[in-house]
Amino acid sequence: MFTGIIEELGEVVSIQEIGDSSRIRLRGPVVCTGARHGDSIAVNGVCLTVVDGPAELAAGTGEFSADVMAETLHRSSLGELAPGSRVNLERAMALGDRLGGHLVQGHVDATGRLLSREPGERDAAGDLRWEVLRFSLPGTIARYLVEKGSITVDGVSLTVVEAARDSFTVSLIPATLALTTLGAKGVGESVNLEVDVLAKYVERLLESRTLPNLPNLFNPSGLSDPSELSDLSNPSGRPVDGTPGESK
Repeated sequence: MFTGIIEELGEVVSIQEIGDSSRIRLRGPVVCTGARHGDSIAVNGVCLTVVDGPAELAAGTGEFSADVMAETLHRSSLGELAPGSRVNLERAMALGDRLGGHLVQGHVDATGRLLSREPGERDAAGDLRWEVLRFSLPGTIARYLVEKGSITVDGVSLTVVEAARDSFTVSLIPATLALTTLGAKGVGESVNLEVDVLAKYVERLLESRTLPNLPNLFNPSGLSDPSELSDLSNPSGRPVDGTPGESK
């Protein structure tokens, strides 16, 4: 699990194509600190596994390698990376850490594209105080977005300002513009999108009430009258608690 709070801007060092998959090598001194074989690191919002051995990681190069399978290349924008590309990096959260963003799995739901950038106010020095970005929103995930809800864009936890039918907007403060790839993202470029997993769980629970092939999680016995559950759990009808002749 991740929080969507980017730890550093990394860089793609090299990409080695292996059949229909790839091995990507990235530079990120911060996320490499204490990294071990098998650790999870989110790259532009995609959870990848460190494949380097102990000796390679101990060399102190500030670099790590990860394998990207065909499914990930197809479902995310990682296939568009090239040596020199900047990427957002975040290590998996540790139990007990502050949850500064929201719960992020690193499992991309869809890709979108930056549609526009609208500068906001400027301070006395002429620097932007904030900027509004609009992204396209695939219909497959549109129902999960709500105004003031959370969404992950290229691994960055953001608050939805406007949730339209086929697009959404976010407002970015100077820190986000400077410390993530979103500050330099050009109109038309693609981004990885991950919706709030809690919304998907709620949807699944509600579906269980109506779909015939799913157990009804609100009434797993399938009884038309859930009150009959008490009769099934105590077929004798005798009290199971309290004084004789009474039941709590």
